[in-house]
Amino acid sequence: MRVRRGGWVHRLITSLVARADACEKERGMLEDALGNAYEGLIIVDAEGRILKVNKAYAEFLGKPVRALVGRHVTEVVENTRMHLVARTGVPEIAHVQKIRGHEMICNRIPIFEQGKLVAVVGTIQFQDIDDLFAMSGRFRNLKKELDYYKTELNKHLGARYSFEQIVGQDEQLERVKDLARKVARSDTTVLLVGESGTGKELFAHAIHVESGRALRPFLKVNCAAIPAELFESELFGYKEGSFTGARARGKKGKFSLADGGTLFLDEISELPLAMQAKLLRVLQEREVEPVGADQPEAIDVRIVAATNRRLEPLLEQGTFRHDLYYRLNVMRLEIPPLRERRDDLPLLTEQILRQLERETGVPVEGLDDSAVAALRSHPWPGNVRELRNVLEQALYVKSGSVVTRDDLPQSLLAGAAGAAAAEGTSLKAQLRLSEREILRRALKEVHGDRLAAAARLGISRSSVYAKLGLHGLAGSGPDEKSGSPDSASK
Repeated sequence: MRVRRGGWVHRLITSLVARADACEKERGMLEDALGNAYEGLIIVDAEGRILKVNKAYAEFLGKPVRALVGRHVTEVVENTRMHLVARTGVPEIAHVQKIRGHEMICNRIPIFEQGKLVAVVGTIQFQDIDDLFAMSGRFRNLKKELDYYKTELNKHLGARYSFEQIVGQDEQLERVKDLARKVARSDTTVLLVGESGTGKELFAHAIHVESGRALRPFLKVNCAAIPAELFESELFGYKEGSFTGARARGKKGKFSLADGGTLFLDEISELPLAMQAKLLRVLQEREVEPVGADQPEAIDVRIVAATNRRLEPLLEQGTFRHDLYYRLNVMRLEIPPLRERRDDLPLLTEQILRQLERETGVPVEGLDDSAVAALRSHPWPGNVRELRNVLEQALYVKSGSVVTRDDLPQSLLAGAAGAAAAEGTSLKAQLRLSEREILRRALKEVHGDRLAAAARLGISRSSVYAKLGLHGLAGSGPDEKSGSPDSASK
């Protein structure tokens, strides 16, 4: 057959030759890339015979490439599983394999074509597992160094605590921490609500540290500690000569000092009514007007406020402004009291004892069972702050290496004894106390759903209602949407 130049046969042959050349170039580049890769690579067929091995793998085995290709993988690689993966078709990722006295991390990946296994690709990620440990060690050292500088910087900027230092595994506390982490990334105003000693200030610090303002100032203002007549100058500052006794150069207020960062307004419920209107204007206009100033000054400050009193009753009494309440209550975080998360007592106790040990130099191993029982029975009106106070007192009183019940303050023991006396000390009374606690926990775990609590405890709905009434827990949670005795009586 004669092929005419420029005809369709000639054009087809020319096209096929060009495609073949392109494929050959791509194959050559791929061969070079695989052959010179730092990671070792080996490819076997479905029978386990070596099809391809790169230079790094061959050097690792201590043999030339030409001596490996065509041989069965079990003949040249110790402890290999490549042929087993070829048989099962199941990939193996990040397995540790020992070859010639070295431990390496390897992957074995089966390759399929139209549903049939045709090859297995093996790679060495680290030619010696010590390389991995060395790299991990370098990373840990860098992280420690970074954490150190962040801690030192935060000392100068004012924030000292992170979320990692808020100890506890209670479900309710974890939900608050998760929400706080999410809120921290924004600039929205946060209102922290909780009893005294629950850790509101820790949350305020942690929110700042987790935010985009972490490298800017963090300032705290205790609204209950500033005399009413000094509030304006403390918060907004003043210009020189604005009043008798003023500094010659004037004074910057807390808002100006915290510019670009976070201002923590603790005990916001104690803010005088006249100052509430001025604070509202700052939040709305993003500017402050120092005492004696001719014009306002723009500021960029994130507000985190805290209160151990419910603000809603203060609204009804007229001692707290509704408009300021709505400005502050954008994101509300309610921190649970210690008595509602008693299971966190061991973690908190251990953390506080280690802190006190460093601060006081008094060694302590921990608490014995009698001390733990006394702590668990206490109602903790002062929350974590009270717990620290109790442990610090016990640390100085103890005579042995552990804290015992006798080392605890008498006020705490008297309260625990009173609670025990109220419940009774007979076996029947103790069983009743245990049953009450089990019911309370079950209700908490199902968020007050009594039907779900009955299912969880393996008893009938009517039994749950009877026991709730017996233990005074009838109002502990919401009724079912329909069909409950309580809802039927309404």
